[in-house]
Amino acid sequence: MRFLRRSLVGLFLLATTLALFGVAGKMVYDAVRAQMDEDPRSRPQRERVLTVNAVPVQVNDITPELTVFGEVRATRTLDVRPSTGGRVIEVSPDLLDGGAVTAGDVLIRIDPTDAQTALARVRADVGDAEAELREATRALVLAQDELDAAAEQLRLREVALTRQVDLRARGVGTAASVETAELSVSAAKQAILSRRQSIGQAEARLDQANSRKARLEIDLAEADRAVADTTVTAAFDGILADVTLVEGGRVSPNELVARLIDPAELEVAFRVSTAQYARLLDDDGRLILSDAEVALDVLGVDLSAKAVISRESASVAQGQTGRLIFAKLQTTRGFRPGDFVSLTVAEPTLTRVAFLPSTAVGTDNTVLVIDAEDRLSEAQVVVLRRQGDQVIVRARGLNGAEVVAQRSPILGAGIKVNPLRRSQSGEIVVEAPEMVALTPEKRAELIARIEGNSRIPAAAKQRILAQLEADEIPAALMQRLNGG
Repeated sequence: MRFLRRSLVGLFLLATTLALFGVAGKMVYDAVRAQMDEDPRSRPQRERVLTVNAVPVQVNDITPELTVFGEVRATRTLDVRPSTGGRVIEVSPDLLDGGAVTAGDVLIRIDPTDAQTALARVRADVGDAEAELREATRALVLAQDELDAAAEQLRLREVALTRQVDLRARGVGTAASVETAELSVSAAKQAILSRRQSIGQAEARLDQANSRKARLEIDLAEADRAVADTTVTAAFDGILADVTLVEGGRVSPNELVARLIDPAELEVAFRVSTAQYARLLDDDGRLILSDAEVALDVLGVDLSAKAVISRESASVAQGQTGRLIFAKLQTTRGFRPGDFVSLTVAEPTLTRVAFLPSTAVGTDNTVLVIDAEDRLSEAQVVVLRRQGDQVIVRARGLNGAEVVAQRSPILGAGIKVNPLRRSQSGEIVVEAPEMVALTPEKRAELIARIEGNSRIPAAAKQRILAQLEADEIPAALMQRLNGG
């Protein structure tokens, strides 16, 4: 009995389970058939629209700017070196690193005792030479007077000889008297020759005295200059650097004690590549004396000054490339030799070119142009210069067109985009959406549709309902609600 009862209970449970499985399968089958019999809800396939930044192409004349780095140098520098050595007895209070001096200021004084002694000795020698010169002059005058006297004696004896010859011719005189007169004339001529020799000796002595005086005058000038060289003065207005001297020390001749720099005469030396250098040449191959802007960043504060290119290096140093160019500073306020500065050099003006962001130009020198239907197309440009984050391009036929400012791999020709345009102040210009008016019946219908749609999130539902309270709603929202 017990076995039979348990068997009947098992059969009953099995039958009940099979019945439940059948009911469940029927419900699933009916649900699937109902879903398959329903008309499919078709949603219109909308084209994907990408948002891009648009920038207009404005063709005009542009002056490119070349940005390079250089070093400030002084064009007027003087090494302070005393010409004479000795003990330093006086030092200017401005003889310090960074000390400012003016032209003529005394920098150092060296003990002048030895130089003054040498000067006094040379002056005494000059006095002796002058005395000897005067004596030689007087001797020459006396020798000339003696020659004149001898010439007068010769004249008188020649007259006497003539008279004796005349007397002998008349038979009055004798041959002995004539011979005596002739001997007297010969002796007078010998005396004249001796006096001329004395004059030659006197003239030679005078020449030697003049020569000795000239040499001593040279020695006097050197001794005077040696005394003056014991005082070292500033040759021009400037600032001192590399000072190595103190009062009481000793210096040697031509020893470097300081450097004098003129802060008003500065220039910037900067190196450019050969290609950049070629752009700074005119049609004749000469360097353009272009304007430049020099900037020095000092703890966040920029010091700037105007400069003009003045010259270029004559040769390229070993191991270097490009060209070394020099630009003269117009104003030197705040700049010092050795400063590392940046220069912005104006290149020759390019005509009918445009500025574009560097991200707008692809590696194949193409840009994506936005047409009137907001679709993209590719256009070829010629990149002329790269200047910071921008490029200067020659874009034929693109004047006034809009191009994509930042390219990406997902952008290409034929894609529809939503361009974001910026105003001159840099703000994004948002176009007002197209609005449509709602009738009370249409508003009630849309509200009922939204409230009855359980698939819309609560936050989105509240936002849409708030928009439907207005008299007008965007046309895009109306189209989306009608499609939904």
